[in-house]
Amino acid sequence: MLFFACFCTLLFCSAIKNTPFKNLGKRPCPIAFIITDVWSRCQAKSQIILAANIINNNLQISERYVIIKQTCSKQEIFMKHIFIHNPAAGKNSTAAIDALKEKISAMAEPLDYEFYSTTEPGNATAYVRSRCQEEPNEQLRFYACGGDGTANEVVHGLVGQANASMTIYPCGSGNDYVKYYGGAERFLDVEALIHATETPVDIMQIGDRYALNVTHFGFDTAVARTMAKVRRKKIIGGRNAYTTGVIAALLTAMKNDCTVWVDGEQLNNGKMLLCTVANGSHVGGAYRCAPHTVNDDGLLEVCLVHPISRFTFVKLISKYKEGSHLDDPRFRNLIAYRRGKSVRVSAPQGFAFSLDGELVEQNEFTIEVLPRAIRFAVPAEPAKTETTTPQKEFETV
Repeated sequence: MLFFACFCTLLFCSAIKNTPFKNLGKRPCPIAFIITDVWSRCQAKSQIILAANIINNNLQISERYVIIKQTCSKQEIFMKHIFIHNPAAGKNSTAAIDALKEKISAMAEPLDYEFYSTTEPGNATAYVRSRCQEEPNEQLRFYACGGDGTANEVVHGLVGQANASMTIYPCGSGNDYVKYYGGAERFLDVEALIHATETPVDIMQIGDRYALNVTHFGFDTAVARTMAKVRRKKIIGGRNAYTTGVIAALLTAMKNDCTVWVDGEQLNNGKMLLCTVANGSHVGGAYRCAPHTVNDDGLLEVCLVHPISRFTFVKLISKYKEGSHLDDPRFRNLIAYRRGKSVRVSAPQGFAFSLDGELVEQNEFTIEVLPRAIRFAVPAEPAKTETTTPQKEFETV
């Protein structure tokens, strides 16, 4: 056996002289290499891959070396890119997908990709789950091409799948989650999105449901109900649907009865205006409800607003929209703010909450954080161009 191991070692050292592996540097090698795979050269990327089993002190370790061009990452070689399009996500989503397909086909580098269009609610969840289970040895990245609802469906299919990640190509009527990273523009750069770095992020669990961005109830639930009715109407559109919902809720939902606990501590008992439980930073298209949130710290941002008059609401809504409500002294006695891992809610029958925009009728529920539960691909920030302010010329008197 020792003779065979030495023979394989000599064979490996002889082969490595004429390969890119000679540049890997000198490493101490008190081990025997048994080559289990053959050299394979990929014409598209000009990379060489070697797989070997290393036996050292009776411990077997699998190791893979990849030598590739600097413009190509290890992820790109083995990953399948699957774009899930929801045609109902927004009035311009189909045109956006057509443009996306053109951009991908025009890319200089070959890409293993495919497109899938959903036909009904829940379709994306079932598709993601089945693909992950059918191809357990493949690395898959799913692109939610739509709004927050499409992203939420992908999350539901992704939970518990070790071989998959996700990102968002924002082309829906609501694209709130990507605002945490600065906005949609960053995610519309197709090449940057393909080369995006994956990072673990938190999600929320409510029973057998999940949320990526925000779960909210009270006034916001009334807003979401109206949004669902008007967002498809051309005269209003998706961008103005939230504002329309706010106006309608001002007439009907200024006081909502519920008890709220955060990590076992009672935060509210009785009437309140609204409560947001956030992992992302924005809700309703432009409202920065959780300006201090961190989406991978294992904590939820809970902001509960006590009952206020319509006059006060109208006067302060702009501050809530820009995200300065936690620092503005005028809000000091109007809000209760906590960070925690679990939020329990008890309310009268007929109560509802909104989960990434989806309305759920339920009067007893618990929202829990699942720390770093999925991998989310974040494109690199666009390079900032430095601008110099021309100096003023002053006349000497």
